[in-house]
Amino acid sequence: MKFKNSYGDETRAAAYAKLAFANTYYLAYRDIPEIINTYVKGHKALDFGCGTGRSTIFLENLGLTTIGVDISKEMISLARKANPHGNYRCIKDGDFNQFSKESFNLILSAFTFDNIPTLEKKVALFSDLSFVLKKDGIFINLVSSPEIYTHEWASFSTKKYPKNKYAKTGDIVPIITTDIDDKRPCYDIFWSEEDYKKVYDQSGLKIIQKYKPLATGDEPYQWINETHIAPWVIYVLSKKE
Repeated sequence: MKFKNSYGDETRAAAYAKLAFANTYYLAYRDIPEIINTYVKGHKALDFGCGTGRSTIFLENLGLTTIGVDISKEMISLARKANPHGNYRCIKDGDFNQFSKESFNLILSAFTFDNIPTLEKKVALFSDLSFVLKKDGIFINLVSSPEIYTHEWASFSTKKYPKNKYAKTGDIVPIITTDIDDKRPCYDIFWSEEDYKKVYDQSGLKIIQKYKPLATGDEPYQWINETHIAPWVIYVLSKKE
């Protein structure tokens, strides 16, 4: 199957725009404020792959001056509609020329690299983004864990896709987001933690810390596997010295 970004159509973009920080998505963002408070110095942030803007607003609410960028004009249009005062820019794939070297204290990428195929493409993007990251800047890469594609979750279902259990790095894996009205599967790119380490190393980045957020069981959500299997991996990265 040839990979096609699932979010490049208006129907999917509109459905995605309605998502809240609830259920399994709650765990994706829960620890980010503490991570930023611990590691980030300064207030200038780039939200890479901002989609409909919820992660950009999230950063703004933490006091960061944030620019959201995405290659999907449908997503950017919805982001601007939801937050007219936000700074959203539709960019060409991999084109960061509008930004100066070492412009940002923080780069956040929330789920974006789930939809970027091949090691070469990932390395090229991380390398280019590293160019606009300050020397002491922090890159937070939030991605789906390999386990998300083989289990059931409060926000996702994969039971229709048993072949996902045999997926290897670079394979296309379907997953259904149950929190939205659009029940068509989203097609992601499976990537192992070991191979993410290779990507970072080739991009001139190093892992400072890695988080695999679990639910405590006290949250107001109907967890399925979230209390004992992490659906997300949060990599905290910096430039190699």
